[in-house]
Amino acid sequence: MSAAPPLRNIVIVGGGTAGWMAAAALAQLSKNGETQITLVESDEIGIVGVGEATIPPIKNFNAMLGIDENEFVAATQGSFKLGIEFAGWQRPGQSYIHPFAAFGTDINGIKFHHFWVKLREQNQALDYSDLNLSAVAARLGRFARPDGNPASPLSSLDYAYHFDAGLYAGFLRRYSEARGVNRREGKITVVEQGSRPDFIDAVVLEDGSRIGGDLFIDCSGFRGLLIEQTLNAGYEDWSHWLPCDRALAVPTARTEPLLPYTRSTARSAGWQWRIPLQHRTGNGLVYCSRYLSDDQARAELLSNLDAEPLAEPRLLQFTTGRRKQAWVGNCVALGLAAGFMEPLESTSIHLIQAGISKLLALFPDASHNPAERDEYNRLTRIQWEQIRDFLILHYALNQREEPFWKHCAAMPVPEALTRKMALFQGRGRLFRYDDELFSDANWSAVMIGQGLIPQGYDALVDTVDLGEVSHMAGRIAEIYRSVAQQMPTHSAYIERFCKGN
Repeated sequence: MSAAPPLRNIVIVGGGTAGWMAAAALAQLSKNGETQITLVESDEIGIVGVGEATIPPIKNFNAMLGIDENEFVAATQGSFKLGIEFAGWQRPGQSYIHPFAAFGTDINGIKFHHFWVKLREQNQALDYSDLNLSAVAARLGRFARPDGNPASPLSSLDYAYHFDAGLYAGFLRRYSEARGVNRREGKITVVEQGSRPDFIDAVVLEDGSRIGGDLFIDCSGFRGLLIEQTLNAGYEDWSHWLPCDRALAVPTARTEPLLPYTRSTARSAGWQWRIPLQHRTGNGLVYCSRYLSDDQARAELLSNLDAEPLAEPRLLQFTTGRRKQAWVGNCVALGLAAGFMEPLESTSIHLIQAGISKLLALFPDASHNPAERDEYNRLTRIQWEQIRDFLILHYALNQREEPFWKHCAAMPVPEALTRKMALFQGRGRLFRYDDELFSDANWSAVMIGQGLIPQGYDALVDTVDLGEVSHMAGRIAEIYRSVAQQMPTHSAYIERFCKGN
């Protein structure tokens, strides 16, 4: 039996970060000599553009495209990110850093946090963040790239980026068009169907132009022009677990020092983000409209800025959740068209990247095998739910007194998260399921950072001399502090290697 022919025409509806990431990744398909990639966008339709902070896997995406890191950071007015500081999330005045990379070093196959728990019981534990190089460097405002030599302390460092999402989309547009992607300007007025159930045949622009396709990528934002308005995928509402439904975003002038981490500060009915870029600082307030009016939110945001605002705050309304199916017929939704989760752990751009990666791994041919679509939807559902639970964890562990926060602390959480918290609280058990995005180190950073301390530890810990462990932990903290102090400041590093114009 001969294989079905490849898809000839792929149409991406919408630009922005999602659209141009998809275009850049799919551009390689045109090398087969048969597949054409067309991206349709209108300059009249605004871009939400809230995704300015990322997590480490973005490096893999850029590397897949062959993008030079210094060129990319300079072009997007970017900076480096070693983690996220959570200020006041457990209670006012308390803060912790959720850093990238591991804590300490595993011993005899046992995760280091088990040893930290025993040391804490004996009043010998250091601050947990002192045992993570990314956290130590972040607090000192320092940055250097990791060392590929596993014997070097710098090999334990990991990082991501902050960047201007609009500039990133422009950067990827230039990349994509240079590799054959065809951009069409215009508003879509008609979506044609008819050849097969749940399939789209073409989109028609305001000027009457008809653009046919074999596969459509919906990057049209919240409205989901194809996936929802046309194909009725349905939406799964998660606001009973993540009740914030508004965000105000405002840029300010650049602040000094240029910090190598994102800051998330708990406010009266939500939280405020601060994302340092080379040319400005991104700020915003995510909040729940049941507990805070838009006018109150605006006042709260503007009164807590570190620099002069460069524009009026922009309001974004959303319902946290996801499309019940991200792939229907011959249409795949990416970005806000696929769903929305608040940017608490900077996962928005990663979910675009993950959607693209899954699509490439399960890319259809002209036969449109439903097994590929079903597997894409299954894997997508699992990943969205896992990230959802990680975000809920932050709210569930708070000890604040405001009504919004009391509501979050008291609300029932998903069964999978309940089980995960109980296993960790009992004896520090953590398990990673189904290629989960967040590692043991990520979960332990947030749980310990917000006061969920295990009552016990792995029994094998008692087979290792505690004095040796204490000495080793002290030595790790000493080395990390010394290494971090020798790094250049974040500003100096950018000035030397990747300063924007």
